[in-house]
Amino acid sequence: MQISTCLRTVLTVTVATLASGASAQDTSAKPKLVLQITVDQLRGDLLFRNAAHFGDGGFRYLLDNGLYFTDAHHRHANTETIVGHTTLATGTDPAVHGMVANIWFDRKTGQPNYNVQDGNYALLAHAGIDQSTEIDPTQRAATTDGRSPSAILSSTLSDEMAIGIAGNPKIFAVSVKDRGAISMAGHTGTAYWFSKSEGRFVTSSYYMDIYPDWVDAWNSTGRVLSYADTDWELSDARDSYRFGDMDDMEWETNFPGFGRVFPHPFGPASQKYYTTLLTLSPAGDELTADFAKSLIDNEAIGADDITDYLAVSFSSTDYVGHIFGPSSLEAEDNLRRLDRTLSGLLAHVDQKVGLDRTLVILSADHGAAEVPGYLKSLGIPASYFSFDDIDKREAAETLTREFGAAKELIETFSQPYVYLNEDYLEQKGLEKEDVARTLAIELQKMPGIAQAVSSEDLRAGAVAETTISSAILANFHPERSGDIYVVFEPHWFVGDFDGLQVASHHGSPWSYDTFVPLIFAGPDIAPSRVARRVETVDLAPTVAAYLGIKPPSGARGKVLTEVLAGHADN
Repeated sequence: MQISTCLRTVLTVTVATLASGASAQDTSAKPKLVLQITVDQLRGDLLFRNAAHFGDGGFRYLLDNGLYFTDAHHRHANTETIVGHTTLATGTDPAVHGMVANIWFDRKTGQPNYNVQDGNYALLAHAGIDQSTEIDPTQRAATTDGRSPSAILSSTLSDEMAIGIAGNPKIFAVSVKDRGAISMAGHTGTAYWFSKSEGRFVTSSYYMDIYPDWVDAWNSTGRVLSYADTDWELSDARDSYRFGDMDDMEWETNFPGFGRVFPHPFGPASQKYYTTLLTLSPAGDELTADFAKSLIDNEAIGADDITDYLAVSFSSTDYVGHIFGPSSLEAEDNLRRLDRTLSGLLAHVDQKVGLDRTLVILSADHGAAEVPGYLKSLGIPASYFSFDDIDKREAAETLTREFGAAKELIETFSQPYVYLNEDYLEQKGLEKEDVARTLAIELQKMPGIAQAVSSEDLRAGAVAETTISSAILANFHPERSGDIYVVFEPHWFVGDFDGLQVASHHGSPWSYDTFVPLIFAGPDIAPSRVARRVETVDLAPTVAAYLGIKPPSGARGKVLTEVLAGHADN
C-alpha cells in the first residue's frame, strides 16, 4: 500500500512536531518560561501600602497586567520560610510535604535535621540530611556538609514539569537562602544559593560534580565585593517615606557595625560580617537578580519552545523585616529598591524570552508580625515571650508537684514545637504522653500562649474543631513534629532569629503571618483583581492545569479557574 505524497508530508511534519515536544497549536499556547517569584516575608498589605512609589516595570507590571488574588493565605500554622516555600512548590500542606519547620528533629535518629554552618542556623533543615556536599568553588570538589531536597516528601510543580513536558525542560532556582532555592527546584532541578562564608553563589553535589564555567565566571566578577566601603543609603528623599521620621527607633535591632540609622555601612570586605550585612539589605536581592540574569543567558532559559522553569526567591525583605520590622524606614526603602531590582529582572526576561511568552507568578512564603514596641506606641498590646518565665508562674507548681520539676521537663523550644527532655523523663520514670498533655495544659494558662496541644492529642484527633486547630493539623507530621505545638497570642512571639534577638518575627497562624500576595501574569491571563479568599496550596495545581500537566503528588489545593478562563487549551 502506497502513501500519497501529500499524506506522507503531513505525517512527516506531525511526527517531527511531536518529537519536539508539542504540536504547533500547543507551542503557540504554552509559555516558553514559568518564572515563579517568591518574596520572603512580603505580607499581603505591603504591596498596597507602597504601590504609589513603584515604577513601571517591577511590581507595577504585575499589578497592572496580572490576575491578582487580594485575599490569599497560607492555611498551615507554622508560617516559616521552608514551610511556606515548600507549600508554594508542592500545592500541599506540611503534614504531607514534611517540611514542618525551619528546624525539626528526626524521631528516628534523635538528631536535628540541620547543621550549623556558613553563618546559617538551619541548612540541612530545609533540604534533608544525605550524602550531598557543598562544592568548593576554588577546588571544584565537595568539602562540606551540603544540602538536597531529599526530605521533601511530595513532588513539586517543577518536578511535574520535568515529568509531563517533553523535551527536557530546564529547571533552576536561585536565592540567597538555600531553603528558598532547594524547595522550588524540587528533586529534578538545579538550585543555587548564596554562601556567606564563601561570598559567592554555590550548590551541592546533589545537583552536579563541577560548576559550569559561567558560575565560576560570575563569582569572579567582583560583584559581591563591589559593595565594600559603601553604604545602604535612602534611595529617595526622606520626606517621601511614610516612616521617614522614624529612622532611629529603640525597638530596632542594632546589628554590630550596621546601626539603626541611615546610612548603613557595609564596611570593608575583610570584616567578619560583610557578607551577612549584604543579606540584611537590598544588596542581597540585587546579587540574586544579577546571578539569575546570568543563569538565563548562559543556560539558554526560554530559548526554545519547551517550557522552562526558573524560580527566584528574594530574601532581603525577610532579613530587613526581622532586624527593623515591617513598619520601618528600612523596610520601606528596601521594598522600593526591590521594585527596581524586579523591574530589571523582568526587563531582562522580556529581552531574552518575551514577557508575552512568560507565565510570571508572584507570592510569598509568609507575612510578618509588627514589632511589639511599634504596636505599643499605637496603644496595641504586644510582647515577646520567654520560656524562662515558666519557673515564675503557677504552672511550675503543678508540674513540680506531678513530675518533680518544671523547666527541666523541656529540652528546647524550636518554633513552634516544645521538645521534652527524654533523658530526664527516662531518669524519673515518667510517661512522655502524660507529661506532654499536662505540660500543654499548663503552658496554655501562661500569659502570651493562646493554645498548646500535644502531638499525642493530634494523633488521636482529640482537638476541638477550630480554625487554629485545623491549621495545626495541616502542619502535623507524626515523625517530624515536636511534642507540643505552641500558638502564641496575637502580637506575641519569641524574638530569636539565628540566635540573635530580633525586632520582628513570623510563624503564627494569625492573619498577619498567613496573608500574602498571589498574582499570575502571562499569556491568555486577563488583568483583574479577585477579592475572594484563596489559599497558597492552590498555586501549584493551578499552574499545572495551565500547563496541561498533572498536579504534584500530594497536592491538596484547588485550581483557580480565573487563571484558566482565557487560556487556549482549557
